[in-house]
Amino acid sequence: MIGSTLSLCGALHSKLYAHLFPGDGLEAAAILLCSKVPGPRARLLAKEVVLIPHQACVRREREGLSWPGDYLEQAIDQGEPQRLALVLVHSHPGGRLRFSDVDDDSDSRVIPCVHAAYSASHGSAIMVSDGSMIARLYSANMGHVDVDLVSVIGDDIRLFWKSWEGCTKAKQCPIAFHPDMTLELGQLSCVVIGVSGIGSIVAEQVTRLGFGEVRLIDFDVIEKKNLNRILNSHLAHAEKQTPKVEAFSEAIKACRGDGVAHPLAVSISTREAVLSASQADVVFCCVDTLEGRQIADLMCSAFLLPLFDGGVAIPTRKTLDDQRAIADVCGRVDYVQPGASTLAQRGVYDSERLRQEQLRRVDPESFRHEVNIGYIKGVQVEAPSVITLNMRAASAMVNEFIARCYPFRLEPNRRYARTNFSLAACDEDYFSEASFEASPSLVLARGDEEPLLGIQAFGPAG
Repeated sequence: MIGSTLSLCGALHSKLYAHLFPGDGLEAAAILLCSKVPGPRARLLAKEVVLIPHQACVRREREGLSWPGDYLEQAIDQGEPQRLALVLVHSHPGGRLRFSDVDDDSDSRVIPCVHAAYSASHGSAIMVSDGSMIARLYSANMGHVDVDLVSVIGDDIRLFWKSWEGCTKAKQCPIAFHPDMTLELGQLSCVVIGVSGIGSIVAEQVTRLGFGEVRLIDFDVIEKKNLNRILNSHLAHAEKQTPKVEAFSEAIKACRGDGVAHPLAVSISTREAVLSASQADVVFCCVDTLEGRQIADLMCSAFLLPLFDGGVAIPTRKTLDDQRAIADVCGRVDYVQPGASTLAQRGVYDSERLRQEQLRRVDPESFRHEVNIGYIKGVQVEAPSVITLNMRAASAMVNEFIARCYPFRLEPNRRYARTNFSLAACDEDYFSEASFEASPSLVLARGDEEPLLGIQAFGPAG
């Protein structure tokens, strides 16, 4: 598994790129202000950027740059209240993705000034003309470590791994479905929220694709009614009411050995679950509650995580003889990137529906039960036979991840923010990111700021 990571949302990376490569072939500079994820993982989240105006630089050359300290003071003033890490970024128009002796000398003079202002994981980074980046972090005594991975979560998910001895270029992105893709996924962590009908199938796929770590979050236990649609569930699990995450963890261990599965048998609506999910690189949301989707939505923004959310439905209609018949067999897959449109802005949930869901859960007597809750809308079914539909949706979710991380589409990924499919109509509809209106997120790159996700219930105990 990888250690340190620097993550940027796609919009900020684009803004940074446009400034560092204005088209004149000369170096340029900026300063990233970064929060960090909670918990043990060393992961910085680019929250803001201070762009150093080209005209303000004392010297701008193809292989050299000098800029006034006023902008460093500005960044320190912005970052100190929240102890944000400062990462000094400059471009290498010549394409050399490696820190030079000049860069080393510059860091040795500037970074101590930042540490003198306040302590944090300050560092420096380089970007080259294809957008690739490398970074390094300094301790207070000026010992430094290379950042293992710089990730950009945008229309595409771009992974820039640290340079290696003698390397001057970024590692090439593996081809989708190639064994090299499996090797790279072995260094990443994913979290599957909801390990039931769709979630168990997603968990099966990411396990066999080779993710180095598979985190499983679900509070529920296996019952006999689940056995027809939860992979790796058995009669013995139902009889013992084994937690779903524990049953699937056993299956992962049998397939991959120890250390891959990390089960957590709690609701996603808990601080413990949010802390666990914050350690992942990718989120697959397979819950059947709006509250769960809201929390996944917030985690995507707060921790700069790519989010893949899916669901299925079987709406019914009344026939002329007052019987029920299938109106459609359909599903939805959304890819949500931090800084762009959220599930809420796409209409997946809203405050009124969240209120109704909470009322139904905490005070069912005050909320008349609606028949259209469940898989088959309008029909009460204890154990619906929907595994084939779930597999269709789960496969679409994981293939959407592969398409984002290892692009294989003939058209740009931005055109596929949402996919709706209808098995009844044999049809698929696609919606681009531009189809949805996005507004600024109040929790974007919030990181470990308390309370987590801006929700009081997720604040530290006591």
